[in-house]
Order: sequence, then structure tokens, then C-alpha cells
Amino acid sequence: MAEKQLRWGILGAARVNEKLLPAIVEAANAELIAIASRRPGAAAEVLQKLAPQQTSVETLDDPEALLSHPNIDAIYLPMSNEEHAEWALKAINHGKHVLIEKPMALTVADIDAIEAAAKANNVTVMEGFMYIFHPQHEYVRQLINDGKVGDVRTVKTAFAFPMKPARMYRIDRDINDGGGAMWDIGPYAIHTARLWFDNEPVAAMAMAKLNDSGADVSLSGVFDFADGKFAHFEMSFEHARRSEYEIIGTKGGIKCHTVWQPETEDATISWWNENEEQTVSIPKANHFNLEIEYFSDCIIERKAPKLTLADARNNCAAICAALASVREGKKIHLSG
Repeated sequence: MAEKQLRWGILGAARVNEKLLPAIVEAANAELIAIASRRPGAAAEVLQKLAPQQTSVETLDDPEALLSHPNIDAIYLPMSNEEHAEWALKAINHGKHVLIEKPMALTVADIDAIEAAAKANNVTVMEGFMYIFHPQHEYVRQLINDGKVGDVRTVKTAFAFPMKPARMYRIDRDINDGGGAMWDIGPYAIHTARLWFDNEPVAAMAMAKLNDSGADVSLSGVFDFADGKFAHFEMSFEHARRSEYEIIGTKGGIKCHTVWQPETEDATISWWNENEEQTVSIPKANHFNLEIEYFSDCIIERKAPKLTLADARNNCAAICAALASVREGKKIHLSG
């Protein structure tokens, strides 16, 4: 048991709780206080399924009751994409720290509002990119810092899985309403595309296949990072499962074979240059657990998270530029 524990509430009974709820329960510096859902009985059902031994955890059918709960310090928010900004602002204005499942919001203006509210209420908000906490990405960063592949010139990211009937809710509404691949798995593709450059993209071009609901089921495009540096990204609900990125530099390249790395498996990183070629195994790690432990520690120790609100804003701006390119059929320039 840690000396201090951050007291958590979960706002929503989404499927991602299968990973995040156990992570909160298992973290030494966290304590799960309550779960809330608007669907009657859904919170109790989730707790019974995922952590039946946690008999002291409250289950609520009123999300507002969770926000005003006096014994909760932080909220994990896994509601529908289009609801993130609204409920994050409610939680912030109740004085709660918030971990928002990606995407943080659907517009840059909403993220600006979240940032302003967080400052006004002196709380910490972070976008839930769990993957970044797996040690394999630090290994990749070290390879780049050590000059193994030279200067990064191109990044290629791919995130996909075949859509199953139980997941059709992901594509049952228009892109503008939070539906489709870009708002679901695209935030990972865009974030990993941006992660390895020292600047933000200056332009975007993209194309997509839309369904009858106006949701993108497949989308692919390119970011221009200026000076001959590019990032290629793709996401799809019609491809075989992929969650990978490849980095090409002036001297060599690196491939992360599985970004959504299962906690039961070692991770694999391959890299090469003119003089050597290696495939390295990175020990098992649960990036969901590491994310909860990290965010809890940031609040307890009053440290700013490495996933900043500026990063969330820039990721949203890049996503919106790609979607504008799909909509308008032309290259979209991003403002500085």
C-alpha cells in the first residue's frame, strides 16, 4: 500500500473499463471509490464482472452524483467521443482531476475551454494515451537520441482491426458527431505520427471511405512536417489487426511491431542502419497500469504530466486538418 492514494471515480460503463478498472484497483497509489453510468444497473454490472471482490466500491446510476462525490479526487472519463468535452468540463468545475480517454475532444476550441477551466479550478487533466507508458517507446527514443538511424525523415503509422457486430456503435454516426475510425483509433495513428518529430505538421492531405452514416470506415493520409519530413497514417475497420509504426531516418530505420502491446507478451522492436541490424525483445509491461500509476503520482506529487494539454490540442488540430482534407478534397494548411 502506497503512503498516499488518489481516490478515483469512473464516469461511464464503457468497454475500455475492462483494462482501466483493474488498473485502478491494482495500483498501489490509487483507490477506486465509485463507478457511475446513466444506464440503470450498468455500473453495478461492470463492477461485478471486473472486480467483484471490491465490495466497498459504490455503484451509481447518476453521473452527477459521481461528480459531486466528496471522497473522489480524480475522474476517469471513458464516455462516447462526442461527450468527452462536456463531461470533462463538468468534472473540472466540480474540482476533480480528469483522465480523459482519447480523444480529449472533437475540436480545438473544446480543448482550449478544458485548459482554461483546469487552470481556474487548479486541477490536472490528461489525455488517455496509455500506449506511451510502455517502455518499448522509451527504447525507440533512446535509439534516436543515440543517432542509430540519423535524423528522422519519415514516420509511417497503421492502426486497424476488422469491425465486429458488437462494435458497430463506433460507426453509427457522422464524423462530425464523433463516429468513425479517425475519432476511434485515429488518435493513436496521429499521435504516433507526431511523436518523433520536433515540430508540428504544416499541412495535411487525406482520403477516406465513408459509410451511409457519414462515418469513415477507412482513412489514410500524409502530414507534411516541412523540410522534406513526412508522416503517413492509416486507420481502418476493414483491415486485419495492425497497431504499428515505422521510423525512417537518414541512416536507418526502426519498427515498433505492436503499439497496443498485450501485457502478457514481450514487445518487439526492430532496427537497422548501414552497419548493423537488430531485433530486440522488451520485457512485458501493462501500459494501462503504468498510466494509472503515473497519473496518480502526478496528482499526489503535484507534477505536470508529460502528456500536456498543448499536446492534446496539437493532436486534435492535426486530426481536424486531416478530416478537413477528406471533406474538401484538397491539401489543408495548419496554422502555427
